[in-house]
Amino acid sequence: MKRPTIADIAREAGVSKGAVSYALNDRPGVSESTRARILAIADNLGFRANAAARALAGAPAKVVGLALQRPASTLGVEPFFMELISGLEAELSTRSYALLLQMVPDDNTAAEIDVYRQWWTEGRVDGVLLCDVRADDPRVPAVEEIGLPAVIVGPPVAGGGTASLWSDDAVSVTEAVEHLAGLGHRRIARVAGLAGLAHTAARTQAFAEACERLGVTSFTTSWTDYTGEAGARATRDLLRSSPRPTAIVYDNDIMAIAALAVAQEAGFAVPAELSIVAWDDSPVCGLVHPPLTALTRDIVAYGSHAARLLLAVIGGEQVGSRLDEPAHLVVRGSTAPPPLS
Repeated sequence: MKRPTIADIAREAGVSKGAVSYALNDRPGVSESTRARILAIADNLGFRANAAARALAGAPAKVVGLALQRPASTLGVEPFFMELISGLEAELSTRSYALLLQMVPDDNTAAEIDVYRQWWTEGRVDGVLLCDVRADDPRVPAVEEIGLPAVIVGPPVAGGGTASLWSDDAVSVTEAVEHLAGLGHRRIARVAGLAGLAHTAARTQAFAEACERLGVTSFTTSWTDYTGEAGARATRDLLRSSPRPTAIVYDNDIMAIAALAVAQEAGFAVPAELSIVAWDDSPVCGLVHPPLTALTRDIVAYGSHAARLLLAVIGGEQVGSRLDEPAHLVVRGSTAPPPLS
């Protein structure tokens, strides 16, 4: 969908671009009836008056958009997004670009697509980053139809032409399971994030394949919403189950830290009776007792790479999907051989 311009409004109204500018900016120079007609045409075309000067000059917005279907509170408790945003800002600021962040209602993809359409027609952004990608994600064909430059922060979506920046989570999951199996664990659980996300599905498949290959006799995955509360609930359920897992891998650090507290409150010694592995290592993982074994990567650099890729797309370069460095295991005090029983 082509972004409407002052020239489009002028052609539709049968007036000059100068007359359109006068009308949109509420300046004298056109009659009230002409002004009303121009404003009606502008509204019908999806043009917004606050973009008039920029559109008239044909200048870019110098802004990149990021919309997230997450509660706003997520940004205050989940280090991943704050580190990602730090990386985005670090790269964008060197190019005199700004980041426009907007939270949209959970599980409302249509609302997110409406945000992209509004941003583009109003000339507020030059491109967007798509996070939390799902299989057959409707946002990808939507931004392609709108004509909005975009980069997926996550696995590529089949059938689309949108570039993506991603890391191979299967490598990381396998490394974690190999570590635990090497210690002697044969009952391993995983507390995952949202089941519908593409990277969650990749981790789930890799976890099952690694457990089967390494002779893990009991393995299971529980899905949550990434919050500490959900991680704590899943941990309590697993610790009450039979057979009880001797090791649990968590899909983020927030859930792993909450699980550590749950295990200690329930009287399970970590790591003597329960080993814990966290994903998305953060400074807090090294501050708790015992410090958490974690899958770690440079998320700030990941954000910078995503911004750089999007700016290349905005600049008209032909770019493909790019594989970033996967997370690797850092062994700390929360993993050890399982109890003899």
